[in-house]
Amino acid sequence: MTIGIDETPKGAQPPPAPEGRTRRDMARGLRTGVLAAALAPLLAAFRAPGRAPDRTSFDRTYRGRRIQGTRAADGHWHVTVDGRPLHLMRRADGTWLSMVDHYCSYPAPLDAARAAVDALAPGERLREAGTEPRHEHGGGRHGVRA
Repeated sequence: MTIGIDETPKGAQPPPAPEGRTRRDMARGLRTGVLAAALAPLLAAFRAPGRAPDRTSFDRTYRGRRIQGTRAADGHWHVTVDGRPLHLMRRADGTWLSMVDHYCSYPAPLDAARAAVDALAPGERLREAGTEPRHEHGGGRHGVRA
């Protein structure tokens, strides 16, 4: 009697997979593992390293300057350095940058505020809100003013 490639006679059940698993169960487990491995970096990107996800405020002294921050209900942060506002922006990748140090991004608002303090010269303070010079057209004075 020639059976061919499969040595299981017709109508007979193939032997069970080790530990009672079927190929379908093994494939499902493999897909689940691959999906978990693919999503892990994405989920980790939404958490700031070393920070509690429920943190809503901070009040620190850094290099002799008082840094305060409060997260509003809409998720925006209101941060001050020595009582003067520091404008922060959230980047698409979840990091933060400030208008003082806008070339680098930081994992959390407090880190961005510390970098802004580092960028300020000794004795230099942030401007009060609304005191920044406005751009004037037609005056011939364009660009950076020292």
